[in-house]
Amino acid sequence: MISEQLTEKTSITPSLIQTFDRDIEEEITEYWNRRAEGFGKTRLAELSGPVKSRWMHEIASAVLGTLHPLRILDVGTGTGFFPIITAPLGHQVTGIDLSPEMIAEAKAAAAHFDVNAEFRVMNAQALDFEDETFDLILTRNLTWTLPDARTAYSEWFRVLKKGGRLINFDADYGSVSFESLTHDLKDQGVENAHKGLSDNSLAECDRIKDSLGISAERRPDWDFQVLTEIGFERVSLDNSLSDRIYLECDETFNPVRMFRIDAVKA
Repeated sequence: MISEQLTEKTSITPSLIQTFDRDIEEEITEYWNRRAEGFGKTRLAELSGPVKSRWMHEIASAVLGTLHPLRILDVGTGTGFFPIITAPLGHQVTGIDLSPEMIAEAKAAAAHFDVNAEFRVMNAQALDFEDETFDLILTRNLTWTLPDARTAYSEWFRVLKKGGRLINFDADYGSVSFESLTHDLKDQGVENAHKGLSDNSLAECDRIKDSLGISAERRPDWDFQVLTEIGFERVSLDNSLSDRIYLECDETFNPVRMFRIDAVKA
């Protein structure tokens, strides 16, 4: 069963100190390059179905009814889901991703939906932006993939304007074996976003994930502590995100329960 894939986590540590390794960066990039086409199909299904409005509801307080257009950064944009739903509101949106193939898919998707957004290949842990550039940073299913999430959080803090907001949607993927979980869901006849992945792809994802320090942390408690230490204020955690987003077991369903983190740069 799904719950049986959860494992005990280590206690919260004061910091996650991990030197960014060029080899793991290349390995991560190559993995997500190979996933880009299938990832794009899943996001297209989201953009064409009820999940789109649910995600919009999640970020509505940050992007609707603003006094002026926002500078928004989507970190780990993948194939461009958040830029595609926020740029039409009049905001200036930039999506970045480590994977060139993901960025290519994002540009194609934006063109398909006639959306004007900027997409750039960039490392989430070393942003090529000036200090205090953005009003809002969005990120979804990214932090768990980072070799040095603490450095990434510090970078996001740096490029946020004072009063700027971070909204991070993620999950404690370190506690899950993707290969075992996906096999269990298949045996149970449960449709999900990982259904079409090969055993090799799932095993590779598990291997990369298990090599990252963040996978050993208890999340989102670890994130709360790190964000507070960096200087974010009004940090809040919401562990019920999946209950609002994934109401159907279809090709967009994420079987790992997601959480939401909000934080403000004072």
